[in-house]
Amino acid sequence: MKLSFLGLGVMGAPMARHLAAAGHDVTVYNRTAAKAQAWVAAHGGRAAATPAEAATGAEVVLTCVGNDDDLRAVVLGPDGALAAMAPGALFVDHTTVSATIAREIAAAGEGRVLVLDAPVSGGQAGAENGALTIMCGGTEAAFAAAQPVLAAYAKRVGHMGPSGSGQLTKMVNQIAIAGVLQGLAEALAFARAAGLDSDAVVDVISKGAAQSWQMDNRAATMAKGEFDFGFAVDWMRKDLGLVLNEASRAGLGLPLTALVDQFYADVQAMGGGRHDTSSLIRRFDPR
Repeated sequence: MKLSFLGLGVMGAPMARHLAAAGHDVTVYNRTAAKAQAWVAAHGGRAAATPAEAATGAEVVLTCVGNDDDLRAVVLGPDGALAAMAPGALFVDHTTVSATIAREIAAAGEGRVLVLDAPVSGGQAGAENGALTIMCGGTEAAFAAAQPVLAAYAKRVGHMGPSGSGQLTKMVNQIAIAGVLQGLAEALAFARAAGLDSDAVVDVISKGAAQSWQMDNRAATMAKGEFDFGFAVDWMRKDLGLVLNEASRAGLGLPLTALVDQFYADVQAMGGGRHDTSSLIRRFDPR
């Protein structure tokens, strides 16, 4: 298929690479043009100067950018992709953004193009390994059209409901992750204060009800003070901000999520904004 991919950050670049490796004809765009040129030099395809140029003639346009404002500029701005897309083409957004902007784009494309909000989970490692979980919102037709494309880098894809539902599901994901990581940080800090061997403790409790993905993959590195595993605290705070805004609109209080968001603010104040999300433990041991 003829595809365009807009946004070549730590997630977008490997996702686009998987599409090229699957045999698709990929045109890329990045706000920093040098990144797009470097991607093309490594993986082939073509670099476009604007989102509109990238989208022209594409069967599918995919985005993975920073936030609502970035997405709105790339998709709906003066040189945005949506207006340049051919009737019947598919637009897929992998950015974690608000459900509001997802619905705004869907409304802008209604009757002319298919639109899917499709945030991902799995972090940089999942993108590199082609093993992402993708949560999709949009019509059944948009979801069906996206399947052959998403297969290049997904291990699990779910259709969660109408436009915005993918983003809302990603918010659920981030709520759950934040709570688990804070619990794990407190557990490891307690083990250390009690004079226990953290590795031995984790080896035992990870075989029981306390087991989690975070424990299996982050407990050992948290105990060592290693926090270079892709998904940064700065990004998590952006995501939790989306969660808390959405909860406020729904009249729902999320006290644990709000508290962990403030704990991440503490980590940022310690200079850990680019550390991965397991760095919550630094509040107990600021090394």
